[in-house]
Amino acid sequence: KMKIYDITIGLSETMPIYAGDPTVSISAAKSIASGSSANVTQIAMGVHSGTHVDAPNHFIDGARRVHELDPAKLVGPCRVVGLSDDVMAIAPEHVGDIAGVERILFKTRNSAFWNEPERGFRKDFTYLIPETARLLADSGVVLVGIDYLSIEKSGSPGHPVHIALLEKEIVILEGADLREIEPGDYELICLPLKYEGGGGDGSPARTFLREI
Repeated sequence: KMKIYDITIGLSETMPIYAGDPTVSISAAKSIASGSSANVTQIAMGVHSGTHVDAPNHFIDGARRVHELDPAKLVGPCRVVGLSDDVMAIAPEHVGDIAGVERILFKTRNSAFWNEPERGFRKDFTYLIPETARLLADSGVVLVGIDYLSIEKSGSPGHPVHIALLEKEIVILEGADLREIEPGDYELICLPLKYEGGGGDGSPARTFLREI
């Protein structure tokens, strides 16, 4: 039986949120205990909360929105690349041979951050540098992901990493929980919400890796 790994960070009011983004609020809109006939929960949050995808319109105004993403990019073979804890900036030499790789996730020192959510949002996370983003964009990958809330160095002027990927309509997956994942090849199943309105710039995504 092929094992399925849930690499989604659970949404909660105490989870780390990217600095400046809306906080998460989860409340009971109706409850049986208070006399309603059913329990109904209400969630309010920014679409870049927890494990989520970025759509091109996140940084390229007028570009493709999350409900327009090609589903074929969200499901299929995926390479998980493991990096040592001394890597802060993911450079081209860290990527390895990705001939034929369509989807790639980077497992870094960031994964350990999920063990300490009480520390809040961490700005000292490992990230891709623009040269690496351009290498990936030119290699034919359709999805690039990382194990923290941004793929790009905190506070990067002009967001060149995001732009290099999103202008090629490469899906960016951020906030993956790779703590239990060994580097290697898997099948990725990434399921963002389908909604219309707002900026359509991203969505939380229930995300799995399946052994192949």
